Amino acid sequence: MMQQYHQLKARYPGMLLMFRLGDFYELFYDDALIASRELEITLTSREIGKGQRIPMCGVPYHAVEAYLARLVERGHRVALCDQLEDPRKAKGLVHRDVVRVVTPGTALEQSLLPHNANNYLVAAYPPGSVWGVAAADLSTGEFQVTEIAGEDRDSRLTEELARLAPREILAPEGDAARLNELANPGARLTTLPDWRFEPAAARQLLLTHLRVATLDGFGCEHLPAAVGAAGALLHYLQETQRSPLAHIRRLVTYAADGGLVVDASTRRNLELLRNLRDGGGDGTLVAVLDDTSTAMGARRLRQWLSQPLVDRERIEQRLSAVAYLVASARIRSSGRATLGTIADLQRLVGRIGHGSANARDLVALAGSLRKLPDLIRALDGAPGELQRLREQVGAHDDVIGLIDTAIVSQPPLTIQEGGVIRDGYSTELDTLRHAAADGKAWIASLEADERTRTGIKSLKVGFNKVFGYYIEISKANLDRAPADYIRKQTLVGAERFVTEAMKEREAAILGAEERIAELEYALFGEIRDRVAAHATALLRSADAVADIDVLASLAEVAAVHGYVQPEITDAPVLDIRAGRHPVVERMLSGERYVPNDLHMSAADRAMLIVTGPNMAGKSTYLRQAALITLLAHIGSFVPAASARVGLVDRIFTRVGATDDIATGRSTFLVEMQEVANILHHATGRSLIILDEVGRGTSTYDGMSLAWAVVEYLHDRIGARTLFATHYHELTELADVLPRVHNVNVLVKEEGQHIVFLRTVADGRADRSYGIHVAQLAGLPGAVIDQAQRILNRLEATAAASPADEAFLPPIPSRATGATQIPLSLAAPSAVEDALLAIPLETMTPMEAMAALHELREQLRTQQTTTQVTPAPGKVVRMKRRKPENK
Repeated sequence: MMQQYHQLKARYPGMLLMFRLGDFYELFYDDALIASRELEITLTSREIGKGQRIPMCGVPYHAVEAYLARLVERGHRVALCDQLEDPRKAKGLVHRDVVRVVTPGTALEQSLLPHNANNYLVAAYPPGSVWGVAAADLSTGEFQVTEIAGEDRDSRLTEELARLAPREILAPEGDAARLNELANPGARLTTLPDWRFEPAAARQLLLTHLRVATLDGFGCEHLPAAVGAAGALLHYLQETQRSPLAHIRRLVTYAADGGLVVDASTRRNLELLRNLRDGGGDGTLVAVLDDTSTAMGARRLRQWLSQPLVDRERIEQRLSAVAYLVASARIRSSGRATLGTIADLQRLVGRIGHGSANARDLVALAGSLRKLPDLIRALDGAPGELQRLREQVGAHDDVIGLIDTAIVSQPPLTIQEGGVIRDGYSTELDTLRHAAADGKAWIASLEADERTRTGIKSLKVGFNKVFGYYIEISKANLDRAPADYIRKQTLVGAERFVTEAMKEREAAILGAEERIAELEYALFGEIRDRVAAHATALLRSADAVADIDVLASLAEVAAVHGYVQPEITDAPVLDIRAGRHPVVERMLSGERYVPNDLHMSAADRAMLIVTGPNMAGKSTYLRQAALITLLAHIGSFVPAASARVGLVDRIFTRVGATDDIATGRSTFLVEMQEVANILHHATGRSLIILDEVGRGTSTYDGMSLAWAVVEYLHDRIGARTLFATHYHELTELADVLPRVHNVNVLVKEEGQHIVFLRTVADGRADRSYGIHVAQLAGLPGAVIDQAQRILNRLEATAAASPADEAFLPPIPSRATGATQIPLSLAAPSAVEDALLAIPLETMTPMEAMAALHELREQLRTQQTTTQVTPAPGKVVRMKRRKPENK
């Protein structure tokens, strides 16, 4: 047996092998050590001869799914080895083989599959200057490919992987290190031999599996990199699943840049699918939009949010469908009620096509298919997109008829329990069942007959799995046992007997039951395969149901929460009246959300500098603009009184930052890398959200960088940009850059306190109220008082001198009204100049000490010198090149 184990283990290196022994799956050697630790189960040992023992642990076969889930969640790949014959009939060693490999990207267990998210397996292949990408969800049958070319292909691959969020990525061995740097950290990287990605062999494999003569119909015949990735992925599925994969018969070719690009940073900062707090779903955009009635719809909504549209016609088709459902409350209610009765068709068909579905799955499929005509009737007369989807839903009477005819209405959980096939479906099965039933009826009547014949009223006829049928007589009545009784078992107070007639009947009954079990198993497999042959049509219907569900959900959210239909335009504008943050307004308890207007146009109002106190709502205002834009691009109504949204190609956000300890990147480096990405990839049709750029370094450095970024965006890119900052000096740019405007979040001062009005108005803020916010945060009073004293002193002694006056355009100073120190006015002191001039490299320690002493004395002298505040109206000049016209 251990030799058999070693042979199988050698075929699946790097995997945990769960080896079926009777009622347990056993693990040996290092696998046992790993499993016992991960599963927190007892580690034992097994004798292998000559006094040697090896580590061993095991789990019950009937509970294996739960243990599999825990192992896969921890990143392990598990090979499941089953007994392929009845041990009672085996001649010698029981035949065993691996029936399936379970990996993060190939899981089918419900405990491993969130109902509202896809579980993608991705393959990436880089022959030359292009990435071929293939993605499949084994549980739903989705299979798609694309190619990514160009100098920025690596960064775009990273964005695509972030959108797909695969659990597992397949890579050629020669490119594993490179792909590991580009992949999202949550995915397991699995390497395959490079030749698995060879396009010619991959193409042939795809042609055979998809049963076509060319890949032209799928749009990828002339995309060798995509074909190579798809072939490697398909081969991996075939090898690990040992399944015909009958539900994977469609291959979709898509353009990776065919939608509105939302990179990983933006997806994270806007909290589209996961919140920043704990990575969960609470407080996310998908959480407030997801009022779907089916698991298919919930997954489709996440897909729409991850890849919004940029095609105006398609967006408006969705908007028209949502508008129809918003206006037709009765139709919306009826359709949603029907949707609520439909099971997860995609994953039902996935299990059927995979060959792992049970009889209950087939019954659930038939029950859901019976509801589709109700959905079609509910949408009778619906226009446009809804009419197209209504026609796509279709009817599946042949599948329903097959299942209803063949499978009982309430089947057991497993086929091994029997009683799955309906009477009348198979003549042979009916005959065997009658034979078994007749035998059992004869056995049942035997007890009464034998009691009469023997006169023993306590005589019993029973059955157990060890001894079969028997007649039981108490010891007190043994002398009355007939001579034809054959002793079979002795108990404490009774004896058990059989007769020749009983043995014959038992053999007939057990033979019939064994044959019934075999026949039912075979018949069920045939029925499942016949249903699987309809997988493509069934999945097409499921796609339509998912789309209808999302549209109905968006309509329900719009109707309940007062969303409006946005106007979509090709003009580079963003005009929102009384806009609201869709998530924040839902999370407020007992507090009214204050809506705000936003007016932007690339022609004359492309950039807004947003100032105001901490906690006043600047970040909410910025994110609100981005979320309303994104909602419009998925075809959703938006939370506003009205909205005119110009199409954008990308949404960028630079909001907040933390250290990336894993890669050794500081907060400021992370921030600058995100800004660099924006400056390199933004276009005039992008929407850019920048919040507090430059705060992760020194004040001078930070403000200088922020200033330069604003200039660059204005002069060279011209994208619609919202830039929130506490560097109030940046507001001066509105006086010299024609498309820059200032807005600020208003506050009201009441004595020593401030009231956040949450209202955004044109103009600039002149204070940040940081000490007030610190007081609200609960800092000790002593700290607050000292901070106020320091602030007062700094404000009283603020001074500056103009720099580079001969080369700089004038910027009017607002120092007379500002209470924040104008950092742009600061100039180096004489002490700083002297310090920079010291030749430390050539000085002795004593000379250095003397120089330090001299500098200290100069500093003391300088601190006693009275500094002068710039006079009112003084013109301060700062370095700025002439703006380019755009």
